[in-house]
Amino acid sequence: MLLIDQKILRRAKKGIRNCPFNLMLFQSLQKGSLSAQNVFVNKTKYLNEEFMFINSSLFIENEFLKLIKIGVLRREVDGQGLTSKVRITPIGRQVIERSTDLFSKQTSQIKKLITCLKYQLSPR
Repeated sequence: MLLIDQKILRRAKKGIRNCPFNLMLFQSLQKGSLSAQNVFVNKTKYLNEEFMFINSSLFIENEFLKLIKIGVLRREVDGQGLTSKVRITPIGRQVIERSTDLFSKQTSQIKKLITCLKYQLSPR
């Protein structure tokens, strides 16, 4: 069971490291919920600088879905059912608290270029 837990945490850590969001987004999610539209409107606050080219909240929603699949985020639920907002899961909280160096690593220029090309060439 411990091996499975380590795999889950490793996958969550990799997902957070490779997503376009910065520490401010995850800190905000620990306090409350956010929608893709809200993140898009405040992208200078919530996105890493190499992702400022994102021109639609649909890109952000797709990134939310990726983080939901690996268990870092979950949809917020209200009296009517699921909403467009997301919250951080206990696994996501655990990864953020344990891995203080997750957001401080510098990204190389080549990695930034590859990331930009990947997002520009992905189907919309």
